[in-house]
Amino acid sequence: MKEIILDTETTGLSAKDGHRIVEIGCIELDNLIPTSKKFHCYLNPERKVSEKAFEVHGYTDDFLSTKKKFKEIADDFINFINNKRLIIHNAEFDLSHLNNELSLLGKNKIDKKNVVDTLELARDKFPGSSISLDALCKRYRIDNSKRTKHTALVDCELLYKVYINLIDQKEPTLNFQNHENDNLDINLINNNLYCKKIVKVTTEELDLHKNYLKKNLKKNFF
Repeated sequence: MKEIILDTETTGLSAKDGHRIVEIGCIELDNLIPTSKKFHCYLNPERKVSEKAFEVHGYTDDFLSTKKKFKEIADDFINFINNKRLIIHNAEFDLSHLNNELSLLGKNKIDKKNVVDTLELARDKFPGSSISLDALCKRYRIDNSKRTKHTALVDCELLYKVYINLIDQKEPTLNFQNHENDNLDINLINNNLYCKKIVKVTTEELDLHKNYLKKNLKKNFF
């Protein structure tokens, strides 16, 4: 299954106040493995960046003034995410801005049904705890030292690592067809099946291991 890790940076908090997107970053996953496909662009928001937003991402009005406008990259962006599930941290924020940009062009909005919000996953898994991206990186011992500012691609790379930890998939695994096998540990994530095969030790192997330990370790261990 193909998924897209997605993040945006904006001129301010609310699209309702006229704020616009200044950066989009996307990383494609295929069965939880990052592919070589990425989508990244800086955008001219056609308005000034708020002071608070500048403190977050550091993009100046002069820097953004030479970049493409959303309408110039809209079709490429839509084609990149089409028919793929989106993985977003605090999806409500990003979707409000993306759907505002799409609406301004008369294009279809992104359906929330196609989105997994890792903020919600983290809230369910760690109720009452801090669930910011930085806090989750710390919890899972993910190096976020490159994140001196909020930038879309760096945040996507970190979110990917957080995501596979949140769904308990440290490594992508094979999707076994025989679901009745007792040796399968099955996790269902949004109706998608991920399996880890468990190899059980035989009685003979266990006896051999015990005999080995008795011969090679001190007697007072037994």
